[in-house]
Amino acid sequence: MSRQIDYRSSSHFAADDVAAVMLDEEYLRARLDQRGGPGARLLEHSVDDTGGRYRIRHGVDEAALPSIVSSLVSGNLVIERTESLCSDGAGSYAGDVDVRIPGTPATAVGTLRLADTAAGSELIVRADVTVKVPFLGSKIEAVIADQVQQLLTAETAFTLDWLARRKA
Repeated sequence: MSRQIDYRSSSHFAADDVAAVMLDEEYLRARLDQRGGPGARLLEHSVDDTGGRYRIRHGVDEAALPSIVSSLVSGNLVIERTESLCSDGAGSYAGDVDVRIPGTPATAVGTLRLADTAAGSELIVRADVTVKVPFLGSKIEAVIADQVQQLLTAETAFTLDWLARRKA
């Protein structure tokens, strides 16, 4: 079984502007410095005329982990996330997200969609969190899904602040 994450955020910035920031190496490093946790790093980054792809590592201090999650890992939790975003050429972007937690049976796989709206743009993230642990898997999936929602909300706030400072 898996738990679905549906995240949606709106911005008054155009999709082209948001996508450019989401794929900007300086932005990614700054976001990781602020939101990435222990051991956070940009592991891979590539951009071309149609979009880009990056892989990042987040860390979560073991003291901040719910006990049900800390039962899966010893020490800090390491999360590796790969995202891609490609333009369709008409103000919309589509991509994939793949999340791995090395050493655990937890994964998340999904899609990203960024498109212009009348008021700016909208980002939609849909992913399925799967934890293959008998009896406890669904409880752990719920905790991870909640943590991912909180992370996406914090990253969105960082992105909008970054854009506002760059456009000022």
